[in-house]
Amino acid sequence: MKNLYLILAIVGAVVPYLFFFPFFAASGIDLPAFLGALFAKGAAAGFTADLLITSLVFWIYIFSREAGPRPWPFVVLNLTIGLSFALPAYLYASLRAAEAETATA
Repeated sequence: MKNLYLILAIVGAVVPYLFFFPFFAASGIDLPAFLGALFAKGAAAGFTADLLITSLVFWIYIFSREAGPRPWPFVVLNLTIGLSFALPAYLYASLRAAEAETATA
């Protein structure tokens, strides 16, 4: 599973930017225009709302865990790259930490 999470993290980092780069190439780094595009139509607004809620649940989950990797790097990854990268990266890091803990025990 650990390797699958790593692969999914890489895919989750690349695929969203296949859509973001053309937008930023055409509009420049115009964050108000970008945010407007996220909510421009009902379908896009629904996906954006779903992603925001899911990100919030992810943050609550990683901050509520007593074991596992520190949460702040994954919040930053969520905000800068996206949940499709941050979530599998967190799962990968969690499994890796658990394996290291088991190996030292």
